[in-house]
Order: sequence, then C-alpha cells, then structure tokens
Amino acid sequence: METLEFAILDWIQQHLRCDFLDVILPAVSWICNHGEVWIVLAAVLLLRKKERWFGVSVAIALILDLICCNLILKPLVDRVRPFAVNTAVELLTAPPLDASFPSGHTAASFAAVFALKASGSRLWKPALVLAVVIAFSRLYLYVHWPSDVFFGAVLGTALGYAGAWLAGRFRLRLENRN
Repeated sequence: METLEFAILDWIQQHLRCDFLDVILPAVSWICNHGEVWIVLAAVLLLRKKERWFGVSVAIALILDLICCNLILKPLVDRVRPFAVNTAVELLTAPPLDASFPSGHTAASFAAVFALKASGSRLWKPALVLAVVIAFSRLYLYVHWPSDVFFGAVLGTALGYAGAWLAGRFRLRLENRN
C-alpha cells in the first residue's frame, strides 16, 4: 500500500509541481490549518438570522471533527507523515507536528461542506470546490498519504451529515418548547 501511495505522491511532485502551485497551494492549505476558514464561515452564518441553522450545523460538524479526528484517531493511529519517510522531498510549508491519519484539513473541510448540503444551504457547492482544493493541497505539499486524505473526506462527510442531523434535532426541540 505504501508503495502505491508513494507513487501517487511522487507523480504529483514530478508532473504537477510548478511555481504557481508552489505559491497558491501552501496558502490554500494555510487557511485551514486549524479549520479557520470553516470556523469563520460558521460564525458568519450564525450571525445571519436567515442562515443561522446552517451555521449551527457547520459548528456542530466541526466540533465532531475535532473530537473524532484530532482527539481520537490521530493519537490512536499515530501514522508517520510521508515527508518523514521520504526526506528527499522539499517541503513548501512548516512540517506538521501531529500524526498523519486522517487528514484533519480534509476532514474539517468535508464536514463543513456536507453539513451545509445536509442542512439545505446552497453554499455547499462553492464550499466543495474549496474543500477539494484543500484536500489536494495536502497531497501536493507531501504532508499526507493519499489514504489519509481519502479517509479524511469520508470521515468529514459522515460528520457533516451528523452535524446537520444534530442541529435539526436541536432546532425541533427548541421549536417544540415554544
């Protein structure tokens, strides 16, 4: 499996690496270092009355992601990052210090996207474009294995739907009280 994953990462380095992406993709990755872009989106939606429940859905999904990805799975699996195995690769960003599996950037991004989709927001489509670019940036930057990114997308998708479902249940409870 590791051989296939290195083949994918090395193919990206050999065939897609260019000056333009060397500038753009570290910046795209940086906006999600701690989920910032998605936290800001959730906060903006929470401030807008018509979109408040979309924001609640995203916020819950991001909290679930933090717990599942960063507090449970990363320490449990404790997978070494590809740049630590192949030290010949030139990193374009500061090396992450936590474990590799799953990709937290990808999980948070897909959690936000699918919380938006499941709660009925039209913002999910442009958010999906950004999420895919963020996920790809993690491969381009050689900081995650392809399986880390794939599983991050799967996990994030599930947590996004869970966040929207929980927000919907919470909303029904509040509405039934009144």
